Amino acid sequence: MKKLICNLDVAPFVPSGWEVVEHRTGGQLEFDPAKIALFFSENQKGNKLINGDDLREELKSRLVFNANLIDFLLAHPNLIPEEWKEKVVFFWGTIYRRPDGHLCVRCLGWSGKSWFSGYVWLGNDWDFNRPAAVPA
Repeated sequence: MKKLICNLDVAPFVPSGWEVVEHRTGGQLEFDPAKIALFFSENQKGNKLINGDDLREELKSRLVFNANLIDFLLAHPNLIPEEWKEKVVFFWGTIYRRPDGHLCVRCLGWSGKSWFSGYVWLGNDWDFNRPAAVPA
């Protein structure tokens, strides 16, 4: 079986008019779903909510995957773990600024029919269903 490599060092996709505020590189990832874990802050477990800005601050000291992994997974949707369909997974290694100045982070979710990528404003709250993708 051919090894699939995700380049976490290249510049990420940037929507027109947006800019990248932060992009943590991560080398060449030989893809293996066992290398990816889903992280939840203690402040988003159970019925708790954490604001995105606060969660970003918590995640500054952790290794997190960047948005390049989203595009890799969308190109290879058969590699996305089945259990992710019940969550919206965030890739905090890349932070964007929208044209209106708000900061956002990209996510990967399941529509019920297919995988999609979206952006969520950091002013929103994160709950038990919005983990961060981190190295296992």
